[in-house]
Amino acid sequence: MREGPYTPSDMDAARGASESRDSRFDELYAEAKSTLGYGANNLRSVTERYREAYHDTLGRWHRLRDQLEIVERAPHLQTDGADPAAAAEAGAEDARQRTLRADVERLTADLGHHQQELSKLELSVRSLENAWLFLERGDASLLAEVADGLATDMQMRIVQAQEAERSRLAQEVHDGPAQALSNAIFQVEYIERILNEDVRMAGSELRFLRELLRRELGEVRTFISQLRPPLLDELGLDGSIMDAVESMAALTGATVETDLKAPGDRLNPTQQTAVLRIVQEALQNVRKHAASSRTVVSTRLEATNWILEVSDDGRGFDVSAVAARGRRNFGLQFMRERAELIGAQFEVRSRPGGGTVVGLMIPVGEESA
Repeated sequence: MREGPYTPSDMDAARGASESRDSRFDELYAEAKSTLGYGANNLRSVTERYREAYHDTLGRWHRLRDQLEIVERAPHLQTDGADPAAAAEAGAEDARQRTLRADVERLTADLGHHQQELSKLELSVRSLENAWLFLERGDASLLAEVADGLATDMQMRIVQAQEAERSRLAQEVHDGPAQALSNAIFQVEYIERILNEDVRMAGSELRFLRELLRRELGEVRTFISQLRPPLLDELGLDGSIMDAVESMAALTGATVETDLKAPGDRLNPTQQTAVLRIVQEALQNVRKHAASSRTVVSTRLEATNWILEVSDDGRGFDVSAVAARGRRNFGLQFMRERAELIGAQFEVRSRPGGGTVVGLMIPVGEESA
């Protein structure tokens, strides 16, 4: 009698093939977990060494800062110009103080950069560890958690945008208020030296110092306005843009016009925040670099796109040359990454002597009936 299609021997062979396939899948899955674990361990080791190097540099910064404080507290050598040796010694003292101050400022900027890189390394380690745990835990609900939450790629992009913003502000503060305060210290030291010799010159220098500090106070207030929570909930997008425009006009006395035709409620809260930050940064660039007589902030709807433009009639610049500078171009990098984060197109059109236009185009789809 002929055996049926599923004889005991066939069933045994099928079971063996199934077990072989299951074993292969298990091996591959285990290899994936092992690869992630190995990568996480290696990156953790590198991160620890980076952290140790950071703390060594931080210790060097503290030692330099202590030396600078000792030098700054020491009585300054007074010379009347008649003693060349005393004048040379005073000059050497001034040179040492300037060198120490420059070293402290340079190391401060380096530490800020290294701290940002260390934060990125630590985030990457946590991401690998979380990925390993995701594979290790036999919990299907984790898939739903990933679907409901932000993807890892989006989380990383958000962190990168935050780090770019911090880097930009750190550079702005270092090049602006921090440098101005350093200059103010030198100015005070100079005034101390000439106060008893030339009262009129000392008074002139004091007036110069007052104007310097007043100008830098305006810079600090601008930074504060950028750091405070958006006014979107209170004023809406158009009102918040108007607030930024009025702040710009109050600080500079320049003419800033608005033509806001696109309804802000066509954008979600994340998009509105990005638009406001880009407007603030674009106006900041106009104030610092454009030397323009007229600036216009406009919004409009074109088909399925929500469009923002900030244009000025200032000195303009070579866009390709600026782009070649890469990471040093903090303002444009900040705006571009904000645009990428919301899936928008960002564009800068400019030429030397021909003004500048900063453009943002956000897809919003057709308006529902």
